[in-house]
Amino acid sequence: MSETPCLIALDTATEVVHLALCQGERTWVRALGGGAQASASLLPGVQALLDEAGVPRSALQAIAFGRGPGAFTGLRTACSVAQGLALGLGLPVLPLDTLALVAESARQRCTPLATQLSDHPATVVWVLQDARMSEVYAQPWGWRPAQGWCALAQPALWPAARLTDTALAHVTASPDATGLGRVWACGTALAAFPEQAQALGAAGVGCVPEAAPEGAALAVLARQAWAQGLACDAALALPLYVRDKVAQTTAERAADRVAAALAERA
Repeated sequence: MSETPCLIALDTATEVVHLALCQGERTWVRALGGGAQASASLLPGVQALLDEAGVPRSALQAIAFGRGPGAFTGLRTACSVAQGLALGLGLPVLPLDTLALVAESARQRCTPLATQLSDHPATVVWVLQDARMSEVYAQPWGWRPAQGWCALAQPALWPAARLTDTALAHVTASPDATGLGRVWACGTALAAFPEQAQALGAAGVGCVPEAAPEGAALAVLARQAWAQGLACDAALALPLYVRDKVAQTTAERAADRVAAALAERA
């Protein structure tokens, strides 16, 4: 594989569309409105990024995309656009784990975390993304300087209340006698569920709530995937689903409202 690839990378798993263009050592990034706007804004955003950099589509060598987990519509949008671009240009795709992108964003944003990862290979970074419906996409990641992010378990879908106990279990299992500083948490669930985030912080877990699958993280992981020979056929541009149910039934929503009302009275 070329050491200085030309790649376009995109992620639409959250409420923001994140884009990155890599050409050699240079990187251009862009963030656009996501959600319902993603399908309309994604292709124009890709073209605008190419125009800004003065890079023709013919120069691209692969299309990288965040495969999830994340919002169902967003994942389908990312996969279909990545596949369409790749097929149209005769290029391979580079599937990227969206939760790894969030971990990389936390590493870039938080100097103490970056230092911890370099000095202590046993450091665990929990990526905790708001999955709506009072649930969280959760996955622990480790950092290896020679290869980058390594998944320590499969991504899971948890009730929000569970994330504190499970993440804290890694604190007590840390090689450090105190456990402090060896476990970190990042992602949108920290803002969505502040009580759990507060409990994590009180236990010594470092928190990076602003981490997101943003352009700078896309660029790093896309380059790494290219260098590791992970490019594959466009037909394999498939989403990573963790939740097999996208919405609650009317009865389930009614039950949740009753439970919430009872909790308020308690």
